Amino acid sequence: MSTDRPVLVTGANSGVGLATVIALAHAGFRAVGSVRSEAKAATVQAEAARAGAEIETVLLDVTDAERCAAVVGELAPLYGIVNNAGYGGVGAIEDVSDDEVRQRFETMTIAPLRLARLALPGMRASGSGRIVNVSSVYGRATTALAGWYQAAKHALEAASDALRIEVAADGVHVTLIEPGGIRTEIWADLEADVQRRSESRYTTAYERSRDLIRLWQRMMIDPDAAARTITRALEAKTPRPRYVVGLDAQAFTLLSRAAPTWISDRVNRFLLDL
Repeated sequence: MSTDRPVLVTGANSGVGLATVIALAHAGFRAVGSVRSEAKAATVQAEAARAGAEIETVLLDVTDAERCAAVVGELAPLYGIVNNAGYGGVGAIEDVSDDEVRQRFETMTIAPLRLARLALPGMRASGSGRIVNVSSVYGRATTALAGWYQAAKHALEAASDALRIEVAADGVHVTLIEPGGIRTEIWADLEADVQRRSESRYTTAYERSRDLIRLWQRMMIDPDAAARTITRALEAKTPRPRYVVGLDAQAFTLLSRAAPTWISDRVNRFLLDL
């Protein structure tokens, strides 16, 4: 295991996080995956062993500021952080409670920037570093019924853009990963969201959304594809500010730029019967 380039990957228990921590170990990094329980740590270690990868795991709830500071301190100086921890969700703006909104922003906006802030002194002292924030194609575009998730990703992108400019002179690179659909457990969570909002005035729209997601899943990429892109961003001498991952993400990005807002709104309403 390399000790020269430690990289912390949050949300490493499954999906993109797990694929990334294994890919980084194979690429020669000191790969450290964060999980929220000992049981998940054991699962990650078992998956890593099957893949022939040597990794480390740390217990971390990214919304716990004190624990974030402790973990970064233990691993300092970090070569890189991959802020991957997050979760999806379906919910019209008026159907999502304040507590749900706060938790979403705490996990997917505040926590990534907190970890970056904690790692920066060590990166700056070494004259190099990589901060990779896993966003989404929804960090650029907006659709109905996912507004709060998209808001958190939009905020992450804005803060990442500002941070990239602020730390460039210190040799630290900040990169955004913008995947489209990825085959992970997140889609089961979305199905559960649809079911628990069955009393909403948007019931028909939720059902339409679920059906569209099921069709979309046929075009989704595997987590390994995103992991390969993240690894490239960490290895590149000069990584790009953004990497759009997946043909669906590339198409969606182009369409969102080209289509006037009123057309995009009409298409959304048509597809979801709004």
